[in-house]
Amino acid sequence: MRISTALLLASTACVSLPAFAQDAAPADAAADAAPDAGAEIVVFGRGETRQVQELQGKEITVLTPGTNPLKAIEKLPSVNFQSADPFGNYEWSQRVTIRSFNQNQLGFTFDGIPLGDMSYGNHNGLHITRAISSENIGSVRVSQGAGSLGTQSTGNLGGTVETFSMDPTGELGAQFNGTYGSDDTIRGFARLTFGTKEGVRGYVSYGYGSTDKWKGQGVQDQHMGNAKLVIPVGEAKIDGWLSYSDRREQDYQDMSMSMIRRLGWDWDNSYPDYARAIDYASRLNDADRVSNSGGSPFPDGLYDYSGARVATGQVYPGNVTSADDAYYDASGLRKDWLGAMGLTTPIGEAATFRIKGYYHNNKGMGLWATPYVPSPNGVPMSVRTTEYQMDRYGVFGSLDYVIGIQTLNVGAWYENNKFDQARRFYAFASRTEPGLSFRDYPKNPFFTQWAFDFTTDTFQYHVQDKIDLGMVTLNLGWKGFKVTNKAEAVVSSTFPQGKIDATDWFQPSAGFVVELSPEAEVYGGFSQSTRAFASATTTGPFSTNQAGFDAIRDTLKPETSDTFEGGLRVHTPVFNGTLGAYLVNFKNRLLAVQVGSAIQGNPSALQNVGDVRSVGIEAAGDVKLGSGWGLYGSYTYTDATYRDDVRDGNGALVAAIDGKTVVDAPKHMARGELYLDDGQRFARIGVNYMSKRYYSYTNDVSVPGRVIVDASIGYRFSEVFEIQLNATNLFDKRYIGTIGSGGFGNSGDAQTLLVGAPQQFFATLKAGF
Repeated sequence: MRISTALLLASTACVSLPAFAQDAAPADAAADAAPDAGAEIVVFGRGETRQVQELQGKEITVLTPGTNPLKAIEKLPSVNFQSADPFGNYEWSQRVTIRSFNQNQLGFTFDGIPLGDMSYGNHNGLHITRAISSENIGSVRVSQGAGSLGTQSTGNLGGTVETFSMDPTGELGAQFNGTYGSDDTIRGFARLTFGTKEGVRGYVSYGYGSTDKWKGQGVQDQHMGNAKLVIPVGEAKIDGWLSYSDRREQDYQDMSMSMIRRLGWDWDNSYPDYARAIDYASRLNDADRVSNSGGSPFPDGLYDYSGARVATGQVYPGNVTSADDAYYDASGLRKDWLGAMGLTTPIGEAATFRIKGYYHNNKGMGLWATPYVPSPNGVPMSVRTTEYQMDRYGVFGSLDYVIGIQTLNVGAWYENNKFDQARRFYAFASRTEPGLSFRDYPKNPFFTQWAFDFTTDTFQYHVQDKIDLGMVTLNLGWKGFKVTNKAEAVVSSTFPQGKIDATDWFQPSAGFVVELSPEAEVYGGFSQSTRAFASATTTGPFSTNQAGFDAIRDTLKPETSDTFEGGLRVHTPVFNGTLGAYLVNFKNRLLAVQVGSAIQGNPSALQNVGDVRSVGIEAAGDVKLGSGWGLYGSYTYTDATYRDDVRDGNGALVAAIDGKTVVDAPKHMARGELYLDDGQRFARIGVNYMSKRYYSYTNDVSVPGRVIVDASIGYRFSEVFEIQLNATNLFDKRYIGTIGSGGFGNSGDAQTLLVGAPQQFFATLKAGF
C-alpha cells in the first residue's frame, strides 16, 4: 500500500473516532487547546479600504512545526511562494511574489520592526524565520497592494507582509513540542510563560531544528531563542522583545532544465566526494593540457572515463559537460540578535501615542566551493565567500487622535544601518583533504577581492485621516521618505563607491469602503509607492562598475508603482469571502543582470526595462460546513507584461520584451483546503496549483505548471497532550520549486532553478500546561 494512501486512510480513521473520545477534555480546555472551531480560517479585512487578509497563528501551527510563516500565506490570493525544502525555510531558495512583484519589491515587518526585503544576503534586515519561532507567531497580515501608510518599509511597491508575535497569556505554563520525520528531521521546542493577566507577563522559548538535505548530503539546522515581556504602567504598556538565531544550511545545486534532462532530478553538489570535486576543478583548470595532449591529465584513472568533449577541449565524466554542473559544496551561515522595546500610552481620552526602538546585529557568510579560483597551494579550487556584518538601529512612532468622525494618524520612522560586505577566498588544505567544513566560519583568507562599508540613513513619515460617515468610510493620506546610501571601499575593486539617494516626500493614498448591508461591503482605493535604492555590492546601483555608477548616480530614478484596486467582501456566519480586481502601473523598473555563471561573481549590468503593467482578479472564500468542517478556496488571475523593449544607451535593441510576460508571474494560481477542527480532532488536506512560469525576459524558457498536495491530521487527547502528523507533497510530484535562484537572463536556459522537495512525512507530539 502506498504511503500516501495510508495517510489518507489514517486521516479518515482520525476524523471517525467514536464519540466517547470527545470526553477526553472539558469544553473550555479544548477551546484553550485550539482556537474556536468556528473562527475564520482567513480574516478578509472587513472594513479595510484595500485588499488585505490576516491569518491567525493556528493556521501556522497546523503546518509542520518550524515551517516558514510565508508558506502559510501562499493560500491567499496573488501570493506566489516557492522553496526547495518542505518547510520553506531554506533561504537561498525561498521566494515570495505578490501581484507579480518580486521579493525585493515587497515590504516585511515583525511587530512593526522593519525586516528589509528578506532576500538572501539581506542588506537591510533579516528573514522572518530568524526573528521568531513559528510557534510564537500570533498572526500574519498580507496587504496585496502597497500596504498601510505606516508600514516601516521603503520597498513595498507591490505589497506588505506584517508578522506579529503572540501576546503572553499572563499565566504560569509550559509548552513542549517534539517532531521527527523524513530525512532525519528533528525539532524540539520549549516555551515557559509567566506572570499575571493584569500585571507583568511574558514568555521565553528555545527551539532547535535539524534536517538532512533531501538529496545529496548535508545538514540544515537552526538554534532559536525568543523572549517577550509586557509591563503595564498605569494605563500605559511597555513591551520588550529579544531573539537570537544561529542558522547553518548546506545548499542544493542550482539547476537548469538541460541539467535536469542530462543528470536527473536528484543531481546535487558532489559533497562529500571531495575527489570528484577535485577532478571536475582540475579538468577546468587543466583544459589546455587536456586539449594539447589529447588525453587525460589523471594517470590514476579514478575518474578518467568516457565523457562529452566540450568546446574548450576539456572532458568531463558521464553526462557532465562543465565544472558548473556540480560544485563541491555551498552553504549559508547566519547569526542574528534582534531586540526591541516599545511604549503604548493614552494621552487624555482622544489620543494614543506609540513608540518603539530596535537594534539588530547580523553576522553571516555565503560559502561556495569555486573551481574558478585555485588555492595558492595547488588545489584547483577554493572557498569563495560573500561576508556580511550588519549593525542597525531605529525608532518609529505614531500618534492617533480622534476628533468627532475623524481619526488622525501621524507617524515617523528613522533608521541608521551600517552594513559591511566583502568577497574573500580561503584555501583548501590539499588535493586529498579539504581541511575545512562548510558549516563553520572559515579563517585566514588568502585573498580579499573587494570589501565595502555601506551606510544607509532612512527617514520616513506619514499622515493619514480616517473619516467615518456611517455607511461610508474614507481613508486619505500620504507618506514620504528620504533614503541616503553611501558606499566606502575598504578593499577597492571594479565595484563603485560613492553616494546616492532616493527622495519622494509625497506618495499619496486614498480609499473608501461602503457598507451595503451588515453582511456585505464594497471597497476601492489608489496608492502610490516608491522604492529606495539598495546598499550592497551584490544588488542595486552599487553592483555595477565605477564608471557606470558615476554615469547614473545623478539621473537614476527609483522604481515607482501606482495601484488601483476595488472589490466586494461578504461576511456571514456560514460564508466569508472576497472578490477583487486591480491594476498596477510600474515605472522605472531597474534590473541588475548577471554576467556569466553566478559563482564567478562578475559585476552585473544595471539595465532599465521600462514599465510594467499588471492587471488581475483575486477571489477567495471560506465556507463553514458544520460539525467543525470547512472548505476554503482561492483563485488568482494575473496578466503582468513588460511595456518596453530594452535598449542600450545608443538606442540599440538589447532585448525585445515589449508585451512579454513578467518572469516568475504565473497567470493562474488556485488553492483549496478541506479542513476539520471540532476541538479534539483536526485534519486538513490542501491543493496548490500554479500555472507555467517564465524564467527569461523574452519568455523563451519556462517551467511547467504543477499541482502539489499537502495534508495534516491530529488529535488532542486532553488539555495537555496532542499528536499531529504532516505530509508535504503527498503524491510525490516532481516539479521545479524555485526559479531565479541565480537571477534571470534575457534569453536561454540558465542554471537558476531549484527542484522542489519530494514526498515528506513528519510526526509531532505536543505537551503543555
